[in-house]
Amino acid sequence: MTALAFLLLLAASTSVDLVDEVYRIPAREWRYVELGLNQQPALVHAHYDVTSGSRGVRLALMRREDLERLREGLPHGVMDETESGPAGELRPRVRGPGEYVVVVDNPSDVAATVHLRVRLDFGVKRGPEVTMLSPQRQITIVLLSFIVFLGIVTWSARRLLRGFKR
Repeated sequence: MTALAFLLLLAASTSVDLVDEVYRIPAREWRYVELGLNQQPALVHAHYDVTSGSRGVRLALMRREDLERLREGLPHGVMDETESGPAGELRPRVRGPGEYVVVVDNPSDVAATVHLRVRLDFGVKRGPEVTMLSPQRQITIVLLSFIVFLGIVTWSARRLLRGFKR
C-alpha cells in the first residue's frame, strides 16, 4: 500500500530537474543550458555555486534568439539575471512557450568551476501574476489621491458656502 502511495506521489510531481552538474568555464567565456519550454509555462529555479577559480560568475535567462545574438557579439536581451558573485539564484516565471536558455557567464580573467542546478516547476497557475508597486510608487499614489481628495473637498465647500450666502 505504501509503495502505491509513493508511486502516486511521484506521478503527481510537477517539477523536473534538468541539470545538477559541475562546469568548468574558461576566463571570459560562457556556457548555456537549454530549457525547452515548448509546451507550457514554468517557474525556472536556477542556482549556481562557484567551487573554485573566479568569484565573478553570473547567470542569465534569455531567449534562444538572444543567445544567437550573444554568439555573434551583437546586442542581446536578457529576461532575468543575477549579480556577479560566488553564488546566485534565479527564479523567474516563464509565461509562454518558446526556446529559452540559462547562460552561465564568467567575465573575469580567471577560469571558474561552477556547480549549476536548474529545475523547472510546471505547477505554476495560469492566472495573472499578482505584483506589488514599489514603495516610491505607493507613496506617490497615496499623495496624489490625497491631493485630489482635498481638491474635491475644497471645491465642494466653496460651492456650499456660496449657496448659504445667497
